[in-house]
Amino acid sequence: MTQPPNDEPTASSPEQLREQVEQTRQELGETVEDLAAKTDVKARAQEKATALKQQAGVLTEQAGAKAAELSGQVKVKAAEAAHLVQDKLPDPVKDKATTAAEQVKAKAGQAGQVWQDKAPEPVRVKAQQGAQAARDNRTVLIVAGSVAVAAWLLLRHRGRRHP
Repeated sequence: MTQPPNDEPTASSPEQLREQVEQTRQELGETVEDLAAKTDVKARAQEKATALKQQAGVLTEQAGAKAAELSGQVKVKAAEAAHLVQDKLPDPVKDKATTAAEQVKAKAGQAGQVWQDKAPEPVRVKAQQGAQAARDNRTVLIVAGSVAVAAWLLLRHRGRRHP
C-alpha cells in the first residue's frame, strides 16, 4: 500500500479513515467539476457572448445619449448663429424680409382656400401636419428666410457694382 502524504496525519481508526476518504472524494469531485467547466468550450463561448451582448447594449445606450446631447448643442449653436446674423442685418433688409413674408402669407392664405376646396382628405391631413411642424419651428424658418433674403440682396447688390 502507499504511504499517506507527510502533511496529513494517518487515521487512527477506521472511522477517521472513512472521513478522510469522504473528504478526499469531495475535493476530487470539486476539482473535476472545475476542470470540466474550464473545458466546456460551448458554455464558455455562450457566457462570453452574453457578456458581449450586455456590453454592446450599454454602449448603444451611451452612444444614443451622446448623440442626443450633441444634437442639442448643435441646435443651440444654430440658434446663436441665426441671432447673430439677424442682429447684423441692416434694417432695410429686415423690412424687405418682413414685407416679403407678409406677402407670402397673404398668397398662402389664398392658395390655402383653394387647397381646402380641391384637395383630397388624406392629402389635407398630411399638409396640416406639415404646417403644424412649420409653426412649431417658426423662428428657425424666419431666420433661415431672412438669411436667404439677405444673401440674395447682397449678391444682387454686388452684381450691380461689379459688372
